[in-house]
Amino acid sequence: MKDIIIKFFFILLPVVGISQSNPSWGGYFSYNNVIGISQSNTHVFACSENAFFSKHLSTDEVTTFNSVDGLKSEKITAFYHSKQHNLTFLGNENGLLIIVNQNNKKVINKVDIINDIPVPNNIKRINHFTEYEGNIYIATDYGITVLKLNNLEFGDTYFISESGTETRVLQTTILDNEIYAATQNYGIRTASLSNPFLINYNAWETHIGGTWLGVTSINGHLLGYNWNTLYRILPNGTTISILNTSQNIVELKASGEYITVATSNVVYVFNEQLAMISQVGQIFEQPLTYNCAEVINSSIYVGTSKNGLFSFNMNSPNVYQNYIPAGPLRNKVYSVRATTDNLWCVFGESNFQYNPYAPEVGRYGISKLTPEGWKHIPYEEVLNAASLSDIAIFPNNENIAYIASNFNGLLKLENDIPVHLYNQTNTGSNGLEGFNGGTSSAEPRVHNLAFDRNNNLWMTNAGAGKGLKVLKTDNSWASYQIVSSVTHYGDILVDKNGTKWIATNSKGVIGFNENYQNRKIEINSSYDNGIPYNHVYTLAIDKNNRLWMGTTWGIRVLSSVDKFMTEDQPSVNPIIIMDDGLAQELLYRQPVSKIKVDGADRKWLGTLGAGAFLVSSNGQETIHHFTKDNSPLPSNNILDIDINPKTGEVFFATDKGMVSYKGTATAPSGNLSGVYVYPNPVRPEFAGTVKIAGLTDAANVKITDIEGNLVHEAKSEGGTIEWDTTAFGKYRVASGVYMIFITAKDAEETKVKKVMIIR
Repeated sequence: MKDIIIKFFFILLPVVGISQSNPSWGGYFSYNNVIGISQSNTHVFACSENAFFSKHLSTDEVTTFNSVDGLKSEKITAFYHSKQHNLTFLGNENGLLIIVNQNNKKVINKVDIINDIPVPNNIKRINHFTEYEGNIYIATDYGITVLKLNNLEFGDTYFISESGTETRVLQTTILDNEIYAATQNYGIRTASLSNPFLINYNAWETHIGGTWLGVTSINGHLLGYNWNTLYRILPNGTTISILNTSQNIVELKASGEYITVATSNVVYVFNEQLAMISQVGQIFEQPLTYNCAEVINSSIYVGTSKNGLFSFNMNSPNVYQNYIPAGPLRNKVYSVRATTDNLWCVFGESNFQYNPYAPEVGRYGISKLTPEGWKHIPYEEVLNAASLSDIAIFPNNENIAYIASNFNGLLKLENDIPVHLYNQTNTGSNGLEGFNGGTSSAEPRVHNLAFDRNNNLWMTNAGAGKGLKVLKTDNSWASYQIVSSVTHYGDILVDKNGTKWIATNSKGVIGFNENYQNRKIEINSSYDNGIPYNHVYTLAIDKNNRLWMGTTWGIRVLSSVDKFMTEDQPSVNPIIIMDDGLAQELLYRQPVSKIKVDGADRKWLGTLGAGAFLVSSNGQETIHHFTKDNSPLPSNNILDIDINPKTGEVFFATDKGMVSYKGTATAPSGNLSGVYVYPNPVRPEFAGTVKIAGLTDAANVKITDIEGNLVHEAKSEGGTIEWDTTAFGKYRVASGVYMIFITAKDAEETKVKKVMIIR
């Protein structure tokens, strides 16, 4: 049975078209955790924490909608689709209301609850939507706010506690023109919608006291639940138990002629007479966790926490289909590694204090995007390695990969199969150590990895032991003491001299080279011209052998890694830029979480709170500054960045999803034999730029029309240039064939290509 299920999950997934709303960006979101289901006349909609997808009820075609399409969610907590208006409503944890018009895919962000409701920010969460006679009643953590559907403007807000203060409303329903609200502290409160003074809390009364977590209605019946029991609530406030379950109820919903009650492992379906007519239990070898459910036509649609959306036949629940749009296992990607053909993702969950317990031990497995699609290695198959935090691909052999575990040591994969987990019990006296040192039973925390030129794998090992380890090509181990106290580590790099540069959370940057009598230096805040703060997240070495350091208080640069040999406390410098005529430090006191160097020696800078920057090779010019507000970035908290060396695509892993920017700075080629042009032909609907890739560094590129008139000229910085299909930026060139003449820097090699443009 297990083999059948795995085949079903990973082979029978629907094909999803790539969004064309923003051709410069790509979205790589997870839809595995379905938290809400709704329906239109033609589609079923399923929502995850940061995006949603729809499935056509007749064709099974699946379409996704995420930040690349303009959906800028925080954390989605409520989901509803209005059939009459063809609008999809997404409520967020912070009170943001997002409305998507399914007719034109226009996204409307309503910030009225965030800006105008006079309650603390931590009680603005949106919990539920109820549509009735042209209004949407929005249940929130403070009360109820009304949205008018005719103009999508907010109306009154009701504070419905017994004293008129804010109270948490979890769900509402309408029955016989009465609105009922399930509250956590004041029972089920009710009022007549005919009353023009609902804004007055005295218009509300308690229908039944106690704690109620949900309420709905069907066919004249009022239903509510608290914890694990579903009740029918009579007009006089007495109750009749309808269902008592072994687990707490997580959702109660009325839809058409049916009621669905979801617990974490069973979904129950009732008809209008409140008779149970179907249920979906655990028919899988590996149990699923259910979040929500809804009956649509003759199918029970169920959202799960890890396996997407299922549809079960109501009369035969053993007959089912599974729908998961392609994507990684989770939206919070902790570390990403891009190679020429593949993209690796792990989901460590550690914070930037490198504590694997905060917020929880991450047991999530590995995702890998291959030319054939996404492949997932679940936690159960990674030898129980948790809090996976970094990926290192064996040089020139992607069939061998190593994954750092900030909880269990070092995981080795061969041909995508986990084959060995190195820890303190199987690596000898010079190998890995538990957090308390030696062979302690406490977890061996390996956070970052780096290969040297001899293919030895270096890693940091946090805790009280020797913090620097190396797994040599002969499978022997060596350990080195680099700090004298318990320390956690960030990035590790190996430079051209074999020096290991290590970021720490309390000791600054450590340089170490075992080939020079274990020489060690520290770049920290204890001396003038050192770093501003000793918590260093990230390191990068650029093409001029400068060491870039990202700290909690900005950036510092060591002018040459060669200074390791001559200076014990080398000077490091900030990047000074001119801003409105004033000298300013680039990213002054801004936490810089990741630095990556692209093929043109430009620097991509990821921050915690300010998005991502692309700066020139020396840092003096800001080329791009991407934030959640001006780009498809789903969050301004950048956890990792990596770049595909062939295509220049830049991947941004954030705490709310992963996107990519289709950059142009690829690594330069050694010759012009592999030059290619894409897209080719350029069709009328294409809105991006033409890329000429596979170039040598500083190659001269001239583009002419078929008659020889020059329309564009550029010199490559790295391996790719782009052309916006205009004549020197003045006007769009006409349809036709355009010649591309390429000359290498030394003029000893040339290449000619063609591109067809169709207007």
